[in-house]
Amino acid sequence: MPMRKDSFLYRVFDLYYDGFRNMTLGKTLWLIIAIKLFIMFAILKVFFFPNYIGQHAESGEEDDFVASELVERQAP
Repeated sequence: MPMRKDSFLYRVFDLYYDGFRNMTLGKTLWLIIAIKLFIMFAILKVFFFPNYIGQHAESGEEDDFVASELVERQAP
């Protein structure tokens, strides 16, 4: 079933499709954004944010570990 050209979804899709197709500088900027996101989530997470809960809590007991840590750190 083809989409009608006067439907709202078709017009929204056409707007974005035409905008990205005619972009020149924007494609380079989107590439830079994608590279930065890859660096932040793939590389930095592995080296600077270890899985602390996974290393210190037993399997299946993660929620109890977090609760006990919150209570212990809250008490003076």
